[in-house]
Amino acid sequence: MSGTYELQPQGTLPSHRWLMLALFALAGVLLWQNAVAPALQGSRASAPAVVVPRGDLGADEQSTIKLFNSASKSVVHITTHSLERGLFSLNVTEIPQGDGTGFVWNDQGHIVTNFHVIEDADSVHVALADQSSWKATLVGIAPAEDLAVLKIDAPVSKLFPLPIGKSSDLQVGQKVFAIGNPFGLDQTLTMGLISAVGREIKSRTSRPIKNVIQTDAAINPGNSGGPLLDSTGRLIGVTTAILSPSGSYAGIGFAIPVDSVNWVVPELIAHGRVIRPGLAITIAPESISRRLGVEGALILTVEPGSQAEKAGLKPTARDRAGNIYLGDIIHAVDKVKIASPNDLLLAFEQHKIGTQVTLAITRGRQKENIKATLEAR
Repeated sequence: MSGTYELQPQGTLPSHRWLMLALFALAGVLLWQNAVAPALQGSRASAPAVVVPRGDLGADEQSTIKLFNSASKSVVHITTHSLERGLFSLNVTEIPQGDGTGFVWNDQGHIVTNFHVIEDADSVHVALADQSSWKATLVGIAPAEDLAVLKIDAPVSKLFPLPIGKSSDLQVGQKVFAIGNPFGLDQTLTMGLISAVGREIKSRTSRPIKNVIQTDAAINPGNSGGPLLDSTGRLIGVTTAILSPSGSYAGIGFAIPVDSVNWVVPELIAHGRVIRPGLAITIAPESISRRLGVEGALILTVEPGSQAEKAGLKPTARDRAGNIYLGDIIHAVDKVKIASPNDLLLAFEQHKIGTQVTLAITRGRQKENIKATLEAR
């Protein structure tokens, strides 16, 4: 057999086969670039981002969280219903009327809210923080202070009363927190500052509520009746109104001061109404006083046998000829100026029943000071 053979070293390939392998490798690279690599890049892009561990919360944040976790257990959601009779039926149906907020006052099940939250309601239900619902009974109302007290028969283990603070020493700039159910959303926390103190708003009876707290903490429909808290979680007010043409948050909200709440609520629990200190006298309406040119509170009548009569106060009288003799005009109570009947009522409320006050009066053309003892009215 003729011919020559080129011996190849063991483990090597002919040069033409190296060329073929190089071509296959190049094709593989092109395939990777055009198909496989974009697919892998796409899968990496759609994968969840790497989570960065959270650092420690700031001391202020921790304090706010602690406040909410503690106070929210005391805040309740109030829903009201009205009864309606069918047009062609004698059946009576409960129709949802509205909702609001309230808070637990004590472990006997008393709940505090605004009067306007439960006004005209035929039935009221209270949902506690654990979402358990309880039918409430009405204990008492104070429309002139826009406050009401309800009662539920919940076990003590479910009731967490709020710690009570004071409002007389509040200062503009203090941080405050409101917890409520705006627009029916349970347990919402908002925060802000006290933007003014000593404000005055009108109650449902058109009588002014004095020393109201103004805050920029967001207060919306459904927040009414909820607590306004200071930075330690103490109750300092009851949110009651907002100043807004649209009826939603506009940066100005009002709260009834806790000093008034702490006076009114025990009265409602004990008597179902507020028993006010005062005198058994009838005061002329402001329209009559203005017509007569009288500045102060003009006494029309004095109840016989009352403390007012014992003090010697004189009523307005008319003789047989029809001539009118004006009664005593009260200008001040313990040096607090009186310009209207409301001023007189508010001045009396600064005292307790049985307290003796000094009245600065005008009788005819004479000015006098008369001492009188306040009685229950």
